[in-house]
Amino acid sequence: MAVDPDDWEAIDAADRRAVYIISVAAELAGVHPQTLRIYERKGLVRPHRTNGNTRRYSQADIDLLRRIQGLTQEGVNLAGAKRIMALEEDLQRLRTRIAQLEERLEHHAIPMPGEHAGEAILPISSVLAPPWQRRRA
Repeated sequence: MAVDPDDWEAIDAADRRAVYIISVAAELAGVHPQTLRIYERKGLVRPHRTNGNTRRYSQADIDLLRRIQGLTQEGVNLAGAKRIMALEEDLQRLRTRIAQLEERLEHHAIPMPGEHAGEAILPISSVLAPPWQRRRA
């Protein structure tokens, strides 16, 4: 999965430390160094650049390179791999958002806008309880 620099806080600091030079990164990813340059030109990976403008790759970059290799070995071209990884990122972002909203809904009523003002969406657990959780009178 591609790693957007804005999302780097979610990745372990050790995984995002750019320590590998291009030859080591290529060997770890199982590709030729020129392949890494092509991936960079195509926008599939963005290695860190040192003050001397040399590329440095992190473990997250290596994982990304392995993902790209896996897709291309399955017959997906680079444009397709880039699109698949973008869709995977979107899917993960949406799953995270859904989990946040479900958590919020479980604990708080959400007021309805517009013509339904004054009504609220309530957690179903506050209205109905499964039979095994119902209190006996």
